[in-house]
Amino acid sequence: MAEAGFDMVFVGIESPNEESLVECNKLQNKNRDLLAAVKRMQSYGLQVQGGFIVGFDSDPLSIFKSQIEFIQKSGIVTAMVGVLMAPPGTRLYKRLRSENRLLPGGTGDNTDGSTNFIPKMGREALARGYKHVVDTIYAPKQYYERIRTFLGEYKPRNKGKLKISLVYLMAWIRSTWVLGVKEKGRMYYWKLVAWTLLKKPKAFALSMTLAVEGFHLRKVAEKIRVSLTSDIRRLEQAGKHN
Repeated sequence: MAEAGFDMVFVGIESPNEESLVECNKLQNKNRDLLAAVKRMQSYGLQVQGGFIVGFDSDPLSIFKSQIEFIQKSGIVTAMVGVLMAPPGTRLYKRLRSENRLLPGGTGDNTDGSTNFIPKMGREALARGYKHVVDTIYAPKQYYERIRTFLGEYKPRNKGKLKISLVYLMAWIRSTWVLGVKEKGRMYYWKLVAWTLLKKPKAFALSMTLAVEGFHLRKVAEKIRVSLTSDIRRLEQAGKHN
């Protein structure tokens, strides 16, 4: 792929928990050093985006911490973590229906924090854990750390010189006003800027592009956070009445 000119790949990692991989029949990820595999792809000049899922029956309560640790260590900057859903017609859907665990509705969007079945760990535990993952991985400190981790492994095939055009310079100035002045996490942004210029100057444009993407992802995470906070309160109230 690198020789053909690809510079980005999306990988369905799903979970660092091997029992959960067996449960979702993702056997190609089992008995494999997933962290080393990601870093190997990065070393070939591929930016690895990753898909992750929480809510498997095999997930322990520690899965949320494990997902965060894996994402941070891997340097997967764009980590798309979702809650397991059971689409109608699938084997999962049929099994859960036979176990009387299906819930009405279901948005079909596995990143809004909702699900259409009763998870073994409990709905409140899943909602709280997922909220913790979202709150953590897209916080400025952790997000900018992942950019540095990624760039530390990244070896692009095209090793051209750093090019600075007026268009890029103006875009950086505008984004810096938001990320480096207005945002609360501006200290971590400036640390990223300094680190990139000192350690990876040729990747400066990519580093700043990823920083801007992080701003967008934090906006998405905020919407998820608001929705999950409401769901957790509702589940707490339901638990008190039960």
